[in-house]
Amino acid sequence: MNITIVGGGNVGTQFAVHCAEKKHEVLIYTSRPQKFAKEIYVVDKEKKVKHVGKIAGATDNPEVAFGKADIIFVTVPAYCMDKMAGIIFPYVTKNTKIGIIPGTGGGECAFKRCLEKGAVIFGLQRVPSVARLVEYGRTVCATGYRDALHVATIPAKEAGECVKILQSIFDIPCHVISDYLNLTLTPSNPILHTTRLKTIFKEYTNGLVYDSLPLFYEHWDNETSELLLKCDDEVQQICRALNAFNLGNVKSLRIHYESETVEQMTAKISSIQGFKGLTTPSIKVDNGYIPDLNSRYFVADFSYGLSIIKQIADFANVEVPNITEVLLWYKKIAISGIKEFLYSDYNINTYEDFVNFYCL
Repeated sequence: MNITIVGGGNVGTQFAVHCAEKKHEVLIYTSRPQKFAKEIYVVDKEKKVKHVGKIAGATDNPEVAFGKADIIFVTVPAYCMDKMAGIIFPYVTKNTKIGIIPGTGGGECAFKRCLEKGAVIFGLQRVPSVARLVEYGRTVCATGYRDALHVATIPAKEAGECVKILQSIFDIPCHVISDYLNLTLTPSNPILHTTRLKTIFKEYTNGLVYDSLPLFYEHWDNETSELLLKCDDEVQQICRALNAFNLGNVKSLRIHYESETVEQMTAKISSIQGFKGLTTPSIKVDNGYIPDLNSRYFVADFSYGLSIIKQIADFANVEVPNITEVLLWYKKIAISGIKEFLYSDYNINTYEDFVNFYCL
């Protein structure tokens, strides 16, 4: 197949290697095409090569990238989805399959017009593994591949074909999730990152400088776990209220991390090998550190993560005081002019509109 990967970062490079390794014709759409070698690699944490792929090339030309694409994997941040959907739209046909990796962040709405042209939108509930670039355009380190992948599509009837494709690319069992809303509500980064940032920077105001900052995961604490579990419980309340959908795949983080208590959650997250050494998003200034409010952890995971969950709660008439508290905290410190995902921008204004879209 002709496969185009949108984005040359961690996940995009990983996907490109696996797709090319299986002899698909792979193009990478990136702003830095000159940086990409023809042969690119996935390595393990010891830098041993595990997968090799020879790509057809990298380009910043939309016609070259999308004109013949059978499958498009979109791996850019959620706040880039609207722009990318506009670039891709002219080249979409009824045979195009557009994968949003991972499937959270509202990308399904960004590509709503593509659905109207007959395209299929699919998403992964979570990425196949932890992936970190070693060298841009050449090598990515991937660790902790999942035992299984979970895929949902709009329209739902197209899921079987997408599962076959992903399973053949990664050699990992893939399972169908019946409703795409399971992906939208998955309490991953939109809960994990936002609660951690809230507890680390809870006292932050403009002008405050921190002498030092904890490692983001390795120094995880009980205060964060407590807030995380409260927000996670609210997501489960939303799922129970949305009885028009089968949301059994929105697994509580208590189940995902096998941690029922605050103390167990802290021990679990702080010990995950793939998270070791990851720093808190910040900027070094003369006297110390300030939060990097332009980081994806802020810009995407609040405005295109937690905000979506809050809007779904409003559609379902569910009170979510902890999620609301975290969002209000962020809005006090957010950079002025940061765009926020709004269902109303896609003519989804009522609960009926919401159900009709996700039940396609």
